[in-house]
Amino acid sequence: MKEFKSALLREHYYEIIHRSGLPVYVFPKKLTATYAILSTRYGAMDTSFRTPEGETLTVPDGVAHFLEHKLFENPDGSDSFAKFSAYGADANAYTTSTRTAYLFSCTGHFSEALTELLTFVTTPYFTPETVRKEQGIIAEEIRMYDDSPWDRCFQQLMESMYTVCGIRKNICGSEQSIAKITDSLLHTCYRTFYQLSNMALVVCGDVTPEEVLAVCDRVLPAHAEAFPVVRVEPEEPETVGKSYAEVRMQVSKPIFTLGFKDPVLPAGAGERERRYVAMNLLDEAVFSRAGALYSTLFEEGLLTTSYSYSYSNTDRCAFHTVSGEGDDPRLIEARIVSYLEELAATGIAPEEVERARRVLYSDELQSYDSTEEIANELLSYLFDGADLFSQPALIQSITAEEVNALLPTLLRPDCRSLSTVLPLEE
Repeated sequence: MKEFKSALLREHYYEIIHRSGLPVYVFPKKLTATYAILSTRYGAMDTSFRTPEGETLTVPDGVAHFLEHKLFENPDGSDSFAKFSAYGADANAYTTSTRTAYLFSCTGHFSEALTELLTFVTTPYFTPETVRKEQGIIAEEIRMYDDSPWDRCFQQLMESMYTVCGIRKNICGSEQSIAKITDSLLHTCYRTFYQLSNMALVVCGDVTPEEVLAVCDRVLPAHAEAFPVVRVEPEEPETVGKSYAEVRMQVSKPIFTLGFKDPVLPAGAGERERRYVAMNLLDEAVFSRAGALYSTLFEEGLLTTSYSYSYSNTDRCAFHTVSGEGDDPRLIEARIVSYLEELAATGIAPEEVERARRVLYSDELQSYDSTEEIANELLSYLFDGADLFSQPALIQSITAEEVNALLPTLLRPDCRSLSTVLPLEE
């Protein structure tokens, strides 16, 4: 058992590699709810890989998400959601481009709920009949997302910015792709990616490592098979595939997401972590509602209050997004680019970088008031090979010069793409 401590945050957590091969992390926190999340490094991007037998396989889009749905159905016909409800636990699951996670939150019956979590995720059950039934259910979910303007806008952006990278794939797949999924294919993907050594369990709450390990010992095998997970990744160009894309839907006012593709993908986790924090400082200094850019565009009536921005990076892709609502998305893009060019000439004012630093630092400290936020953040850093407790010092260490040096990455026209959803034509 290894303990990690932060004197600054006055927090600590434990790492245990269970005898089954599952990495287990326990973050003691005396809050009302206890939160547990069991996740695998397997997401929508992982469509080409080598099976444990060494075969290179390309699967239809949407398999990871399909697996997430199917695992809640047990061999005896019961549904794990009903079992969690009986324990007073709130359970859920999600699939992203890079991982699939199963989770619950509870105020009591923790051991029973954790037993159920570990049991159903490690007991796959797929038949041709249950797969056909799920195809209809997920087809309805796909149509629901297709009817969401913001979801369509983001998906359209990913398909415009990226040419071959898996981030351009719809997490749910399409009605055509999920129709190709079989129970045999699900078993192959499960065996490849749901190896316990490719997963992690994170628990945050008023629990001890011993309590968690006692459940793991009861449910998990003493030893589990382990194979190298080998993904087959195509080489993505630095530049975007398309600079503009639009679709018409039932919206009252145009919405948009402006994307800036970051061509720099540090191979090391430490360098990637530092770039992530520095880029978030840049975004907060440039795109914040408290900054000059948003204030000007809002006061001129170009933007409404529907507005957000973010930066995401992995070892396979990285990008900024700025999303909003306004009558003329192309004009908004032009104004944003003009503002960025002015900043590149003058530099971001040191006081703006300091304001951004205070915002990020405050957000980091506030995240420790929630077991859910702690567990999810810890999981993200673990899967990326980074250190959760390094964040406060990292935020403080990045200089204004370092932030300004990143501005040119937002000014490459060949790395910029605009996705819009326009009102239906009369």
